[in-house]
Amino acid sequence: MGPPAPATLGLLLLLVLPPLPPGEAAKKATPCKRCRELVDKFNQGMVDTAKKNFGGGNTAWEEKSLSKYEFSEVRLLEITESLCGSSDFECHSLLEEHEERLEAWWLRLKKEYPNLFEWFCVKTLQVCCSPGTYGPDCLACQGGSERPCSGNGHCSGDGSRQGDGSCQCHVGYQGAMCTDCADGYFSSRRNETHSICTACDESCKTCTGPTNRDCGQCAVGWVQEDDACVDVDECAAETPPCGDQQYCENVNGSFVCEECDSTCVGCTGQGPGRCKECIPGYTKESGQCTDVDECAGTEKACTRENENCYNTPGSYVCVCPEGFEDTEDACVRTQTLGSEVTEEDPTQPPSREDL
Repeated sequence: MGPPAPATLGLLLLLVLPPLPPGEAAKKATPCKRCRELVDKFNQGMVDTAKKNFGGGNTAWEEKSLSKYEFSEVRLLEITESLCGSSDFECHSLLEEHEERLEAWWLRLKKEYPNLFEWFCVKTLQVCCSPGTYGPDCLACQGGSERPCSGNGHCSGDGSRQGDGSCQCHVGYQGAMCTDCADGYFSSRRNETHSICTACDESCKTCTGPTNRDCGQCAVGWVQEDDACVDVDECAAETPPCGDQQYCENVNGSFVCEECDSTCVGCTGQGPGRCKECIPGYTKESGQCTDVDECAGTEKACTRENENCYNTPGSYVCVCPEGFEDTEDACVRTQTLGSEVTEEDPTQPPSREDL
């Protein structure tokens, strides 16, 4: 039998190989990122091999030897051998394709072009741009390449051959070059080169200063009183904002609804002491909903003969004692004549383990 057809082989690979996670294709490294990573590893390799295998001994000899080693092919080989991990196919592919260029830079061009990233990724391979520039032609970002987006945002495509150079402003800033303050911020400093926006007081939607008296407009949940924005107590509204089995807690600018205690029918706050009424099986004692012991009442809760009563939270259970059989009308002793009968008081409640 001959080898499988290419189409069949492709289908087999699709069945055997696990699918890529969602968005994995979008996360794939760009040519610029791969180049930058290779340069970063190369620079780290230079740090790791600096003055390697030297230390102590004849200083003059070391200086002479170090001078030779610093620019030697031996050192270059040590650096390149540690650039890529064993399973990093893309790194190995990039290194194999451009190994001669890296060697040329190392042996002849390093002094003239000390910045390897600029020489290799920007000028030679042309997959990246210098910081502050973007796109195929490495144009200056909005606001200029020295301080893109006025220092208050990120330039789309900055340092790559991608993007459109538009500004993605940091929190608190807006505008084409991120020089304007967003709602909730005010300009604390602005001149020809810098624009600094500072957060307003939490009570302000817009403001001219840092306090609740500097608001131009109050934020939602706040209202203006005596030239200042103060918190609205939503819990004091005529119509309660929470459900029947909840109580309202006011917080700055808003409110939260919390669940009543399980013993309550309606409540005004946390715990069994803030119940409006108690659920069946509980009664108010000293202002708190407390379990009713039905077994201790003057009227018997368990009416069948020989039956024991056992109190439970909010209720009770009726149980025949050990040695008694449960019937519709009574608890009947089950021991036969002649058998050994253990004396016990059937009125004593059973242990918890027996229930």
